[in-house]
Amino acid sequence: MRHSVLLIALFICTTGFLGCATVMSPVGNGTIFTDVKGPLTVTDATEYSKVGQASAMSVLGIVVTGDASISAAMKNGGITKVHHVDHESKNILGVYARFTTIVYGE
Repeated sequence: MRHSVLLIALFICTTGFLGCATVMSPVGNGTIFTDVKGPLTVTDATEYSKVGQASAMSVLGIVVTGDASISAAMKNGGITKVHHVDHESKNILGVYARFTTIVYGE
């Protein structure tokens, strides 16, 4: 009986630390916290004056919603010509995760 209780407790702790809500990060995800920014793509456009963002989020990997596409960020910023695209990734204990695409352009 005691052995079974220990196995169940170990399973719960292990799965709790694995986290269900994850986001893409080029450097990996931190076990406790991730907050990373970085580039996605660059074009040959020379100037930009507009910025658009689009996000998707996850809670426990159970509820996942949003549109973090480049086209959604372009629409949100009124952009027709892309200069460059960045991203932000945030993950807190695998409970909450957010991925944001940031488009710069005209």
